[in-house]
Amino acid sequence: MRDVTLSFDLYWSFRSPYSYMVTGRLAALQRDYDVECHVRPVYPLAVRTPEFFEQQDPLWLSYFMTDVFREAEFLGLPFRWPRPDPVQRSPEEGYGMKQPHIHRLTHLGVEAVQRGRGLQFLDEVSRTIWGGEVDSWHEGDHLAQAAERAGLDFAEMAAAVEADPGRFAAVVEENQVAQRAAGHWGVPMMVFGGEAFFGQDRFDQLKSRMEAQDLRRR
Repeated sequence: MRDVTLSFDLYWSFRSPYSYMVTGRLAALQRDYDVECHVRPVYPLAVRTPEFFEQQDPLWLSYFMTDVFREAEFLGLPFRWPRPDPVQRSPEEGYGMKQPHIHRLTHLGVEAVQRGRGLQFLDEVSRTIWGGEVDSWHEGDHLAQAAERAGLDFAEMAAAVEADPGRFAAVVEENQVAQRAAGHWGVPMMVFGGEAFFGQDRFDQLKSRMEAQDLRRR
């Protein structure tokens, strides 16, 4: 019988509805089983490679928008497209415009990881952004309340992010390089035992691999 805690890496974006959809299951997995999730926030494709969306077949978007709502309903999760979208787009610049929302969110995610509450922060914030009950999630104390539920001091986190954005951007870049080296570029992506599991619908397969390695309840 093994005597070490299992662990896996999670590559995750605040702009990904599918990232939101898997986070609750991953949080429950870490809570209930002897397994540790190493959260590695990344920027969404719209920021990393904005041309990705310009090159898609026109049917891609219509299918995607059907699928995300259908999948959320299937999983029993509240869902609405965020207001505002964490990634902004203009007719003139497309996704190449400044992106203050997603950079701030991603850097806050890095800070939460460094404070040892990364997955909890992702879970609470993604529910705030995608759950459909909060308008203007970026204003007021919505993020602060989410951070508090995750066991974090939002004021301290925000101050750290604002003081040295370059340091946080460098961590995100490291995560993105590691993500591709692990075998994929999309999110959510879990990596366990050197094997990449891309997509929220790969959760059961991920857990099955862990069970084969003597996954134990806490």
